[in-house]
Amino acid sequence: MLFKNHILRLLFLLLFTVAFLSSCGINSNIMFKEAKGDKTYRDSIPMNPTTDYLISVDDKVSFQLYTNEGEILLTNNADVSQKSVGGGQSIEYLVRRDGSVELPKIGKVKIEGLSITECEDLFEDLYSKEYNNPFVQVQITNQRVVVFPGNGSDAKVINLVNNNTTLVEAIAQAGGITERGKAKKVKLMRRVGDKRVVYLIDLSTIDGLKYADMIVQANDYIYIEPNPQITKELIKEVAPVITILSSGIVVITVLRSLK
Repeated sequence: MLFKNHILRLLFLLLFTVAFLSSCGINSNIMFKEAKGDKTYRDSIPMNPTTDYLISVDDKVSFQLYTNEGEILLTNNADVSQKSVGGGQSIEYLVRRDGSVELPKIGKVKIEGLSITECEDLFEDLYSKEYNNPFVQVQITNQRVVVFPGNGSDAKVINLVNNNTTLVEAIAQAGGITERGKAKKVKLMRRVGDKRVVYLIDLSTIDGLKYADMIVQANDYIYIEPNPQITKELIKEVAPVITILSSGIVVITVLRSLK
């Protein structure tokens, strides 16, 4: 009996030690936790972009160039010769580290920091030396947002095909909020200047509908905080140790019984 009590006390002590040490790593996958003093915004959340998107390094830019001020876009019987670059087809150009792109017949042009409208005006001005009244349409083809829907393994990068993609549409494209996700704690992290601003949004109630139509912007992070799973992860951490200890106790008991 004394031996059994000693083994039980030892087992309890070991389990307590393992549980204490393992607790330090439980839910360590939860990101973007709020620390004391962190500034977040629950009010004054911008529903629409307050500024135009500015082209940056590593963006992929495509453009279509038409002559005669894009007359071909308005008539079905226009002469094909009115199309210029690529027959009116879009070709992607990477914005290089120096902020420039290499354009057909024009060469290197710096476009970093320009809005899409400013870029179109610049291209029209440059190509006016080669074509008659050029009309240019520019598009950023790699605009995207990153969505964490409540479980890290379900994170997705969503391409913004539509410039008016809403918060709910982005979450839906990521598969919706997972079972572990907190609908009441949605964090939208947006770059403003040289830092990111964090907006806290509650989508768990009908009142949250006013934020559902918020327009997301390129390079936004949408993070839905997951519910902690302390019991499940603790059992996962301790189970292998329990198995080893149980096996050890069985071996020791059998050896003692043979004496």
